[in-house]
Amino acid sequence: MSATWPRGVMPASLTPYGPQGEVDAVGLARLGAGFEAAGSVGIVLGGTNGEGPSLSAVEKRDLVRGFAPARGQLKVVAGLATSSLTEAIWLAQQAAKSGADAVLVMAPGGYANLDAAGIRDWFFRLADASPLPLILYHHPLMSRVTWRGEHVAELAAHPQCMGLKDSSGDPANLAEFRAAWPEAPLWVGDERLLLPALQAGWHGTISGCANVMAAPLCQVVQAWETGETERAERLFARILPLIEALRRVPQPAHHKRSAFLQGRIERPDVRPPLTLPEESAFSAWYESLPGGEFLG
Repeated sequence: MSATWPRGVMPASLTPYGPQGEVDAVGLARLGAGFEAAGSVGIVLGGTNGEGPSLSAVEKRDLVRGFAPARGQLKVVAGLATSSLTEAIWLAQQAAKSGADAVLVMAPGGYANLDAAGIRDWFFRLADASPLPLILYHHPLMSRVTWRGEHVAELAAHPQCMGLKDSSGDPANLAEFRAAWPEAPLWVGDERLLLPALQAGWHGTISGCANVMAAPLCQVVQAWETGETERAERLFARILPLIEALRRVPQPAHHKRSAFLQGRIERPDVRPPLTLPEESAFSAWYESLPGGEFLG
């Protein structure tokens, strides 16, 4: 699969809800417009930060279908967020019909002691049936599956596998995964590793924090890609305390209440089993954030 993909930031978008708990397509379009205005190159819909595991398959299909007319110049990535191979294939097919550019796929969860052969078979069956390229999603905390470079190299052998998002937070993976897949677009999920990832030749970040601070993250990548490496390093050092503070609290609940406070979504609601932080405690936390000027 060709590695032609823009370098930069792709927010792992929140999923806003309406008053009856339905997906708010208008609110999602507004979020997307804000991401593009901030300099983002793409958007991930229905991923873990978008409460994908709490959305039905039909809702995930409609999320992409409803957003497509408002996408602007953003690349659209559909998060599959399912361990059902049948459902994953159906969602990939539906995402293609709606104009998505790729699907983001985590290893199937809910099983103990999965072996590498079983995981590879699951991914390859999906890749064989998917009309869209796959971005592999390495998130061992959620999937209970940890990859090393040899696993990445095996999965990369399938022509429909296009790239990878690593949310392990392990700095060792930056060099190891790049060596295993030299030409592919790779994105870091832990924004604390954004600058080291760029230094290792990665494409940027698929970021939950970008829901509330897209612009400075985009500016770091843009500065790096235009050769202004010292400027990128200075800016990253300034925003790192804010990134660390955002990552210490439950996501996406704090992202949603932050986006609501910023006036970027109409309601901060989350679906069970997630819960929102208590309002007064949240307000105290939000007001104490370092680098608050970078929020928005």
